[in-house]
Amino acid sequence: MGKESIDGKERVLLCVNASLKKKAKDLIILNVKELSSFADYFIICSGTSDRQVQAIASSIQENLKEFGIIPLGVEGERLGKWVLMDYNDVIIHIFYEPIRLFYDIERLWSDAPRMEIADDVTELTALDRGI
Repeated sequence: MGKESIDGKERVLLCVNASLKKKAKDLIILNVKELSSFADYFIICSGTSDRQVQAIASSIQENLKEFGIIPLGVEGERLGKWVLMDYNDVIIHIFYEPIRLFYDIERLWSDAPRMEIADDVTELTALDRGI
């Protein structure tokens, strides 16, 4: 399967499942297609430590690299407080929990359709309708 055959929804699932492998918390998928000119999806999640934030980011990169997909950019990985990953139509925000509460970026995109993933979910096989 080449990267040109993986659409945005499939890329979201790859990112989400890589995050869940590292026990990401409070995972939310936002469909920002109608609200943003630079992305179709935001994935927002939290880690309980800087190491967990870094492990989630690393897991996403490793998982997508297996499909020949590399990020356009990654910011903040070294500090592990807020990692921003740009996979073209999918943007991932991985926060250390207190930093996420402070910035509350979900509020900025409150009009976007959202899908919340329960913390006990270990794998996501499909996105909700409308996401």
